[in-house]
Amino acid sequence: MQFTNSFEVSLPPEEAWPLLMDLPVIVPCMPGAELVEQIDARKLKAKVSVRLGPVGLVFLCDAEFTELDDVAHKATVQATGADAKGRGTAQASIDFWCQPSAVGSKILITTDLALSGAVAQYGRGAGLIQNVANQIIQQFARNLEIRIGQIKAHAKAGGAQASSELSALPSMERDQAFTSAPREPVSMGNTGAGSDAFTQGFRQGFGAGFSSGHAAGMAAAVALQRAGQPVVLPGELPPLPPSQPIGGLSLIFSSLWATVRGWFGGRAN
Repeated sequence: MQFTNSFEVSLPPEEAWPLLMDLPVIVPCMPGAELVEQIDARKLKAKVSVRLGPVGLVFLCDAEFTELDDVAHKATVQATGADAKGRGTAQASIDFWCQPSAVGSKILITTDLALSGAVAQYGRGAGLIQNVANQIIQQFARNLEIRIGQIKAHAKAGGAQASSELSALPSMERDQAFTSAPREPVSMGNTGAGSDAFTQGFRQGFGAGFSSGHAAGMAAAVALQRAGQPVVLPGELPPLPPSQPIGGLSLIFSSLWATVRGWFGGRAN
C-alpha cells in the first residue's frame, strides 16, 4: 500500500534538512521509536512500538538511506522490520523531500509499505494504516518543533554566555580576541613584589571555589538521579519527554471524528 504525509517546521530548508539528517536527534521525536544503534551516517537499527487496541507490536528495524541529495533536499530510506514476537514483518520504502513554505519548510513523505503475517491482519485496510501514519507524523512534528525550540534557546544562551565572558575581558584582551592576534603569556613573576602573595591567594581561592562548586554539582546530580530525573551536562540539550506509541483508542476516536466530519461535509455540499 502507498500513502502520503506532510508536515511543516519553523526552519528554512537549508537549516531544516541537516537537522532531519541528524539521526540521534530525529529518532527520539518519533512516537514509539528508539534508536538502538547508529551503524554509520546512513544506517541504523531501531525499535518501533505501535499499539492497536489490546495488541502491542514491537518491530526491530534496520533502515538505510539508499539515496541522499543534500542539494535538492531529497532522500530515500529503505526499512525492514520484524515483530519481536514473530507475528510478521514489515518492509517500507520512504521518499521524502524538503521544500520552502510560509512557515519555514514543508516536508513531504511518500511511503510504500508491505506487511506480512499476523500484523497484516491487525493493520488490514489502507485507510487504517494511513490514519495511524497521520497520527504518528502529527506527533512527530510536535516533538520536532519542541526540539527546534530547545536548539534555538540553547544557541541563544551559548551566544549570550560567550558575549558575557568576552565583555568581562580587559579592553586590550577583548580586541585581541576579536582579531585572534597571538598574545604573550602573562608571567606572575613579573608583577612585582606582591606577586607571590597574589599567586598564593589566587590558588587558595580557586581551589576552595572549585571544591565547593564540585561538591554542590555532585549533590544536585545525585538528587536528580534519585528523583528519576535526567542529568543534563553543561552544553547539552535537555532530553525530550518520551513519546508514547500511537494507541488503538486514539485511533478509534480519530477515525470516528473523520467519519462525522465527512457526514456533515457531505450535507453542507
